[in-house]
Amino acid sequence: MSTRVSRQFCLQMEGYGLTTAEIHYHLPDHPNLLQLFVWQEYDLAPHFPELKGFLGYWERELEGALHSVRIAHRRLIEPAEWQAVDGIIPLH
Repeated sequence: MSTRVSRQFCLQMEGYGLTTAEIHYHLPDHPNLLQLFVWQEYDLAPHFPELKGFLGYWERELEGALHSVRIAHRRLIEPAEWQAVDGIIPLH
C-alpha cells in the first residue's frame, strides 16, 4: 500500500490556495478582438508568484498581448476553529 501524499495536498498544507485567473488577451491576427483563457493552479495570495511567473512567460513567449486578468483565490485548508471547554459532562 502506498502512503504517498499528493502534490496538491502538500501545497495546501504550506498555505497555497486554489487560484483561478480569467485572462483576456488580444488575438494576434485580429487585435481588436479579445479572447478568454482560464488558468488554474495552486498559488500563494496576495503575491501570486505562480500566476506572475505564468504571465511573465505569456508576455515573453506568446504573441497575444494581455488585456486584463481577473483573479479568484480560495484557501481550501485553513486552521481548525476550536474552543476550550470548561467542565466535564458525564454520559451514562
